Amino acid sequence: MTDYVPINCNCHDHLEALATLSKRCRIVYQTADGKIIETLDTIADIYTKHQEEFAVLGSGETIRLDTLKEVDGQSIDSGSH
Repeated sequence: MTDYVPINCNCHDHLEALATLSKRCRIVYQTADGKIIETLDTIADIYTKHQEEFAVLGSGETIRLDTLKEVDGQSIDSGSH
């Protein structure tokens, strides 16, 4: 996997709000091999490990935040955190 690039603070806040609300939403992300995955799920938790941030979906799947492309209709951008 590539080096982690923090996502934009506004995007991070949006993800935290969705996690708090347990809102089921469309989540689009890119796998390590470049495949785009789209799923409908909730964000159960957001956490940091080894200076990388992750979202845990309601299904139990864990996704690194910088692989997210779109969540709940909002594009996820890398940027200063």
